[in-house]
Amino acid sequence: MMSLPDTDSEDELPPGWEERATDDGTVCYVNQQNKTSQWTHPRTGRSKRITGELPLGWEKYYDEQLKKFIFLNKETQQRSNVDPRLAFAVEEPTQNVAQVRQRFDSCSTALQVLHGKDLHGRIALITGANCGIGFETARSLSQHGCEIIFACRSRASAEAAIDRIAQERPSARARCRFVALDLSSLRAVQQFVQEIKQSVSHIDYLILNAGVFALPYARTVDGLETTFQVSHLSHFYLTLQLETLFDYKTRIVVLSSESHRFANLPVDNLAVHHLSPPAEKYWSMMAYNNAKLCNVLFAQELAQRWKQRGISVFSVHPGNMVSTELSRNYWFYRWLFAIVRIFTKSLQQAAATSIYCATANELTGLSGLYFNNCFFCEPSKLSKSAALQQQLWQLSEHLVSELLENQSN
Repeated sequence: MMSLPDTDSEDELPPGWEERATDDGTVCYVNQQNKTSQWTHPRTGRSKRITGELPLGWEKYYDEQLKKFIFLNKETQQRSNVDPRLAFAVEEPTQNVAQVRQRFDSCSTALQVLHGKDLHGRIALITGANCGIGFETARSLSQHGCEIIFACRSRASAEAAIDRIAQERPSARARCRFVALDLSSLRAVQQFVQEIKQSVSHIDYLILNAGVFALPYARTVDGLETTFQVSHLSHFYLTLQLETLFDYKTRIVVLSSESHRFANLPVDNLAVHHLSPPAEKYWSMMAYNNAKLCNVLFAQELAQRWKQRGISVFSVHPGNMVSTELSRNYWFYRWLFAIVRIFTKSLQQAAATSIYCATANELTGLSGLYFNNCFFCEPSKLSKSAALQQQLWQLSEHLVSELLENQSN
């Protein structure tokens, strides 16, 4: 294998190499020193392709004198024989996660992940987008042209979040809108879905971000323990009800946590009382751990069921003890989160993995994976139990059906 000079960037071409684009959009690599060419990047070994139209203001024409195509920037009159889209060429997708190279890590930010991406015309539906990691996810996507549906309980909080985004980038206001969603009520989820289906025909990114942590024991209007319903069951129902708005271009990202490794759900004979325990058997930390395990189980089973449709489903860990409003329900956790704040991720870093899973071209065709720090990570052994995945799915379906039927009687 040829020796290449050291560089901080794997994407940087070695001296003497340049990129060119063919008529069908494939990127070719040419070595001017030894007059050779190849279809794969000389450093990464991966192939690339350019997509989309030329940037605004550019046109392509054939120069009769030079006998080749030229690219013209009509505003600056700059001429080049290099396709300007090469700056945004994307790697060809792989069907094998082992071939996906790590481009980002725990220090990467959401905006770094999105660098060079144009998301105009894309629609993202984000639950809990009014604060914390959800807000940073919405803010970052909107800055790159994506339309954002803020699926939140509080109109005032969501509109304040949209105002913050608009102050930074006024043009983003038109791309952000609030639709009321109360995850503690299945009827509210039903109403939300009806409103969404009246206004959009397709969703590109469904990011199930909302959740609760360290709650005192409480039951929802549907009679279930709040952590379980808000973090899992309502998201389960929401996703299935939105199914007609998804296609092979859709990515579904479920926010879980490394806390799923400490869950205690049984592999056999899973029952409602394991998921929604009575007050005397309730511990807020274990309720959170179990809900996060449900997130991974749901994502993996959904990936299997929708595999033939080409819909990619991922579960992610955003970061440990990130400073958000998640800890607001108990003074001890507020204190603990404040103590460790300087050692944990920023909100921009915490949003990076969700955004990577939603937008990374190299993940096309992959599904059912768990990500941490913008890279594939093995989830817990319990979460990979096919039996438990199926039991949770069937139990969730039964609960939703039963609760809605009882409410209609």
